[in-house]
Amino acid sequence: MPLPTERWLPRLFLVLLCLLLATAGWQSRNGWPVSSSLLDLLPASSSDRLTARAEARAQEPLSRQLIALAGHADAARAVRAAHNVAAQWEQSGLFTRVDVEVNVDLDAVRRQLLAARLSAAGTSDRALLKDDPAAYTRQRALGLTDPFKRSSLTPLDQDWLGLAHSAEQALTASGGLVRYDLASGTLQAESDGKAWVMIRAQTRGGAFDQAAPEKIGALVANGQARMAAEGTELLATGGILYAAAARGQAIRESSWMGAASVLTVLAVLLLTLRRARALLALAPIAIGMLSGFVACVAIFGSIHVLTLVIGASLIGVAVDYPMHWLGKSYGMAHWHAWPALRRVRAGLSLSLATSLIGYTALALTPFPALTQSAVFSVAGLLGAYTCTVCLLPAWFGKWQPRPYMPLKRAALASLAVLARVMQRPRMTGLALLIGAILCAGGISRLNMHDDLRLWLAPAQTLSDHSRRIGAITGLTPTSQFFLVQAGNTDELLERQTQLALELDTMVERGELDSYRSLSQLHAAASTQEELRHALIALSKDDTALAPLLELGIPAADLRAHIDALASTSSPSLNEALGGPLGEPWRPLWLGNDDGIAAGMITLQGLRNVEALAAIAASVPGATLVDRNADLNDMFSSTRVEAAELKLASYIVAGLLLWAFLGRGATWRILAVPFAATVCSLAVLGYIGQPLTLFSLFGLLLVSAIGVDYAIFMYEQVAGAAASLVGIMLGGLTTLASFGMLAFSSTPAIASFGLAVATGVTFSLLWAPWVGSPVLSAHPPDLQGSPCNVTK
Repeated sequence: MPLPTERWLPRLFLVLLCLLLATAGWQSRNGWPVSSSLLDLLPASSSDRLTARAEARAQEPLSRQLIALAGHADAARAVRAAHNVAAQWEQSGLFTRVDVEVNVDLDAVRRQLLAARLSAAGTSDRALLKDDPAAYTRQRALGLTDPFKRSSLTPLDQDWLGLAHSAEQALTASGGLVRYDLASGTLQAESDGKAWVMIRAQTRGGAFDQAAPEKIGALVANGQARMAAEGTELLATGGILYAAAARGQAIRESSWMGAASVLTVLAVLLLTLRRARALLALAPIAIGMLSGFVACVAIFGSIHVLTLVIGASLIGVAVDYPMHWLGKSYGMAHWHAWPALRRVRAGLSLSLATSLIGYTALALTPFPALTQSAVFSVAGLLGAYTCTVCLLPAWFGKWQPRPYMPLKRAALASLAVLARVMQRPRMTGLALLIGAILCAGGISRLNMHDDLRLWLAPAQTLSDHSRRIGAITGLTPTSQFFLVQAGNTDELLERQTQLALELDTMVERGELDSYRSLSQLHAAASTQEELRHALIALSKDDTALAPLLELGIPAADLRAHIDALASTSSPSLNEALGGPLGEPWRPLWLGNDDGIAAGMITLQGLRNVEALAAIAASVPGATLVDRNADLNDMFSSTRVEAAELKLASYIVAGLLLWAFLGRGATWRILAVPFAATVCSLAVLGYIGQPLTLFSLFGLLLVSAIGVDYAIFMYEQVAGAAASLVGIMLGGLTTLASFGMLAFSSTPAIASFGLAVATGVTFSLLWAPWVGSPVLSAHPPDLQGSPCNVTK
């Protein structure tokens, strides 16, 4: 019969459950609060405000920009296809702008080129004019007489020296292989025998908004199918497409993994207890998942799709509580819900406490990925435990299980074998020694590996499209960039010029395709002044002017042109950025605040990352911002920190076990997760699986599961056989849940699932050693009479 307090516990729990459901409904009032942004799982960017702003500026195009290429052997058909795609995208309402044609104000471009001749001329042309003016004029004369040279936007009589033409070439060189087609007004490239027309779109919602990624992904896919039917190829890339693919993939994986886990639990419950009401043991799973969801949304504002995938595996852990409780029916002649719960409640509570200590320690790491998973698990286990001890006994009432006898006999046979082994200490010691040697060999082969790419599993089609677009356009942006700071704008431009000289060397060596720097658009005042002095000297040098004079240019007109250039003042950096040619450079300018001028240098087609650090160190005020490298370093440090926190949690859990069970029990219980972890590390080493941050997280979870199993085998409530059956049932469902994660297409989740599945297997093998297997094969039941399991 239930005690008085046990009568109101179910009612109280149902009230709390209603509040939990209401909270979940409120949190989902505007749609599912599920995030797919990888940034949500990463530590905050640099605490330095300027660096954080630069990183946000660099990330913005990835979040909202969509680039597509429409390709066909007939350029005219490619242009028509691009316009059709753009029209469909505009009608969708998902984009703020969709551009196919480039509306160039040629007069404005011409005016800017003429005004910025001294500040925007190419670096090599400026250097040649300063160091060898005669060579420069010969080169200019050859260009004027070569019919194959590209014509200039500026009239010849306004640009005798070709500095405006030099600026035009320099400012368009960073456009890769894409060229402006005057006839159609589009940006085009040639590759694979096709003309490719560029479509540039700005999305209304970000890559990680709730609904935008799926809608845009479907829109692009429909466009690709329609274009393919018409014989035109459509390539597309953008952060929002990757976000849509990742979100869909994670939801699909969490769905089938969760369904498979539930089916496994159903099968275990029906086969081992053989009563339909046993399926009510699924309630703690549902409550646990709901609790984890509500807690994550309440604390973080949303729950990440990767957390959902990992959370699906919580099913196998949450069901352990009812499994341990129901499993005691294998050792009790007359199993009753509330009396049985009283017998196991202390063990369940102690198991929960040790698990919470471990997860709480992980929540203290600086990695939101671990923090969110830990919060989900803490809330989920609390929900599952509370449901088991407050609600399930009321639902099971006078229900009597029908234990599956072969499982009982298998447990007794296993304990008998273990008893015989323990009666031979020499053989046991030799086996442990051999095992230790094998473990040492496996661990020696283990290697550490943390890389941001392990968190990503982009669809092959998307990856192929991105690579092809990069090859066709010659534009392959990198995540690395330089942040340059100085006391004023002119000093900033001088420092960027120094960096540009080093980057030019990398381009010559084939280590870099191109770069974009503010100093390309607007040279420093000192550089412009040097060019003015060179022009004044050139005006007086008849020998240097001879190649141009021989073309019939009047000497007076040429000298007047040069003198006018030397006395011309250039526009400011802000004016240059505001002109039509300044658009690509505008994101690089971070402003002049609090006496600090700051700007970025972005890179294209980087093939030698190692050289960048030395370049940054050679220029004052220059910083290499490499978010991927910083994160990979943080992965390693967080791995160490997580291990240290887990060690601290071991100590706290050990003190807790010592207080309740004594010193001897503490060492024996903690030996199980330690041995399981060591064996798992050895297996990972032998199979060549690297130890990553997520696999370490999995092994830390193993420690909590191992303590759980060890506690129940040590207490042996209702006998060793019943306890062994309980952990076997729990272990089977846990293996099914976490083992499925090993098949995830996301490498980080797969390594996590493999680590947990391996660790749980070894926990099941080591846990029976905690108890005393030489106890009677027929332990006493609740009344002290011999156990008589009903058939």
